[in-house]
Amino acid sequence: VKEGRKYFDSMITEYKIKPVLEHYGCLVDLLARAGFIDDALDLVSNMPLKPDVVIWRSLLDACCKKNVGVELSEEVAKQVIESEGGICSGAYVLLSRVYASASRWNEVGLVRKLMTGKGVKKEPGCSSIEMDGVTNEFFAGDTSHPQTKEIYQVLDVIEERLRSIGYEPDFSQAPLVDELDGKQHSLRLHSERLAIAFGLLNLKPGMPIRIFKNLRVCNDCHNVTKLISRIYNVEIIVRDRARFH
Repeated sequence: VKEGRKYFDSMITEYKIKPVLEHYGCLVDLLARAGFIDDALDLVSNMPLKPDVVIWRSLLDACCKKNVGVELSEEVAKQVIESEGGICSGAYVLLSRVYASASRWNEVGLVRKLMTGKGVKKEPGCSSIEMDGVTNEFFAGDTSHPQTKEIYQVLDVIEERLRSIGYEPDFSQAPLVDELDGKQHSLRLHSERLAIAFGLLNLKPGMPIRIFKNLRVCNDCHNVTKLISRIYNVEIIVRDRARFH
């Protein structure tokens, strides 16, 4: 954060570059990710440009991950929805997670009803992996693949090996389930884990596993993928909608 602020200030004072919205967006995202939510909000309030939906979404994402108060998260979600004209599945999903983390299950239900009423649908997570020129696609909890039985057997082995090295699931971005067992079960069935299990089953030794996911990879899957890479001594590259892992 200190370094980021230094570059932002130097851009203005030393290089005489007038910041545009994208520059402010970078700084807001940097502050918010590091947990400086109040500083990020101050910047948004005082910058000379009107914040766009990208800035509000990065703030809402940080509010969700850092367990910021429900009232503040509600206000930021309202700004996102207004900026996108009400059709924004991401904002509703993040707000649902804020309520779920505060165990406010009635509000979780209300948000889901609101989404249904407005015709807003959450895009399902889908991961793809290419094998011998054929693209294999997996959705969360998928059982449609011809090798489903073997894939789930590999997932069971992975789960055992993860537990043996002391892995603890990160439920911060788990689906909106009240029970702990439900959260753990849903995390292990994320689409990228199915694709990784398929890759471990079928790729030749020494070949990297390359996966593309249409949504952002959650914190838990990011950490689990690193552990699988170490346990099985295999290179894994996951490209999601935001970055390479």
